[in-house]
Amino acid sequence: MSTIGIIGAGAIGTAFAKALSRQGIEVVIANSRGPQTLTALVEELGPTARAGTREEAAAQPIVLVAVNWSKLPTALAGLPDFGGRIVIDANNSIEVPSFQAVDLQGRPSSEVFAEWVPGARVVKAFNHLQAHLLESDPKAEGGQRVLFLSGDDAEAKAQVAVLIERLGFFGIDLGELSVGARLVQFPGGPLPVLNLVKFA
Repeated sequence: MSTIGIIGAGAIGTAFAKALSRQGIEVVIANSRGPQTLTALVEELGPTARAGTREEAAAQPIVLVAVNWSKLPTALAGLPDFGGRIVIDANNSIEVPSFQAVDLQGRPSSEVFAEWVPGARVVKAFNHLQAHLLESDPKAEGGQRVLFLSGDDAEAKAQVAVLIERLGFFGIDLGELSVGARLVQFPGGPLPVLNLVKFA
């Protein structure tokens, strides 16, 4: 599988990196403070992970973005057009640490996010589980922990679905962003923070 870029080394970005590293998938992770501040994390993740600049992470075939909502415009500003590459929107439209909802004038958060990643094929995923569940064994309860995904590009969703399966989760496609992203966005959607398990 291709190298995955991660922009954001907070709870979700780190949990996602741990899940990838557990499966031997190469990771380039970046934060706002520079690669030198991620040395300890990269050592913990192991040989398939490296710290990079924001630009290096954004240049990978699949890029996950998990940044506090108010910092997203700055985190993504000035990056080159994504040119059809896949960007996973793992963000929630809340202010931290107050956890107050951001007023998006009724728009789904992924629609707003897509404007900050021009040229990207956006897939909403990895935002609805708490970080400790995302990084832990997806078969811990005896089945497969469920991850939702949605997007407007079928091929992009298929690639993210393969990634979800590779990580050991059971992916459920919620359809287009206009529908699926609303179901999983936090706050407002009915599906966030539910720890659902698919049994065979």
